Amino acid sequence: MAEASVEAPRGRSAAVTFIFVTMLLDWLVIGMVSPVFPNLIVNFTGGQVDRASAILGGFATAFALVQLFASPVLGLLSDRYGRRPIILLSNLGAAIDFGILALAPNLWWLFAGRILSGVTAGSATCAAAYIADVTVPERRAAAYGMAGAAFGLGFALGPAAGGLLAGFGLRVPFFAAGILMLVSAAYGFFVLPESLPPERRQREFNWKRANPLGSLQLVRRHRELFRLVCSLFCSNLAVQSFSVFVLYTIYRFTWSARANGLALGIFGALSVASAMIVGKLVVRFGARAIVVTGFGLGTAGFLIYAFALTGQTFLLALPLTGLWAMAGAPIQSAMSRHVSASEQGELQGAIGSMRSIATVVGPPFFTLLFALVSARGEYPLVGAPWFCGAALLVAAAILGASALNDDRGQPAAAHDSGGDAAEEPALQATPRVGSDDDDVGVPRAGRSEQFRDRVAFHDKRLGFDAG
Repeated sequence: MAEASVEAPRGRSAAVTFIFVTMLLDWLVIGMVSPVFPNLIVNFTGGQVDRASAILGGFATAFALVQLFASPVLGLLSDRYGRRPIILLSNLGAAIDFGILALAPNLWWLFAGRILSGVTAGSATCAAAYIADVTVPERRAAAYGMAGAAFGLGFALGPAAGGLLAGFGLRVPFFAAGILMLVSAAYGFFVLPESLPPERRQREFNWKRANPLGSLQLVRRHRELFRLVCSLFCSNLAVQSFSVFVLYTIYRFTWSARANGLALGIFGALSVASAMIVGKLVVRFGARAIVVTGFGLGTAGFLIYAFALTGQTFLLALPLTGLWAMAGAPIQSAMSRHVSASEQGELQGAIGSMRSIATVVGPPFFTLLFALVSARGEYPLVGAPWFCGAALLVAAAILGASALNDDRGQPAAAHDSGGDAAEEPALQATPRVGSDDDDVGVPRAGRSEQFRDRVAFHDKRLGFDAG
């Protein structure tokens, strides 16, 4: 305990700041290259937009499929060897990927770059596990909220920065993105401490669990955890309905590119705002209330999208769908309580796989659905993608609420055993055979005392008063 307290200032200033910056840079660089990547493909196809569109879709699908299989591997590697090396290697891999994209002489090199990016895109997975390592359960919703704010901020600023840099050359945004990731890797190499001590790591790497199906074994082991993951999957799938946002506004309201850019910017800004305040809201109203409210506002927003007869009415839904982001952090916080410290990476890998499935399935489904209903042009049938998004959010709300109670974010399972369960959520996880979970065999009263000691340890590490 004394040693941990000595490192508290460094753990606070270096770790928390670096993780936020890493997640911000991840989404910032993705946003920077997203406006120009299609143009680069169009150049390679000799201006054939239809062929470029098909290639772009293939690239996106390949990237998501690679992430589907890579996320569980990277998560388990972080449980075995620690978060720090995986985060740094992921940043370095992203820098190499953007370098390949910037210098690619043909489409095959572009494809190789995207595959490499999918293989090494583990910084978000490990960063989420890092947050669980260095924050006590009561503060995780706020920490995951800040991670969500990093996503929204990167989503809002990235495309604008990429568009400005593209004025100096189509490949300049890729060079800039690569340099930013190199700086991030160097910064982390010198200042980022390891969050998972050796005694809390997995003893060996299990290949049977290092795949999408294997990673689901961890999720299926806890009924409430399975519901929470399914809730998050429904939410992620609903997000993919935004793949038709621009097409829909052009078709229904003849919006310009500038109008769509401003609308998406407003959406990103509101997502940042809701993510930044979610921690205080959870403390005040409880996780279940925030989850239901967030998904409820998103559902109302989707229904307005579907029924809106004018662009002005359509705009009214942006604040509602922006505030939908507040539902994600309490769910992630609750999920982290169901597993031990040595399983946080595996959990985040499973979540990453679920997110990849949504990315693979969602865009083709929503774009094909919109193509079918727009061809008929019947109101309100043309809003079918938004109706589907609303239905998914209703399902997400039901699943999330059923897995949470009103005790400020405690999983519902915490009340199944009575007693001290609310005090020791992270220790309720079934220990994995061969893990270094030092909670195995500890009497219930001892585990409760051990958990309080661990809370004090993390408070000191993060610079909070342990009182």
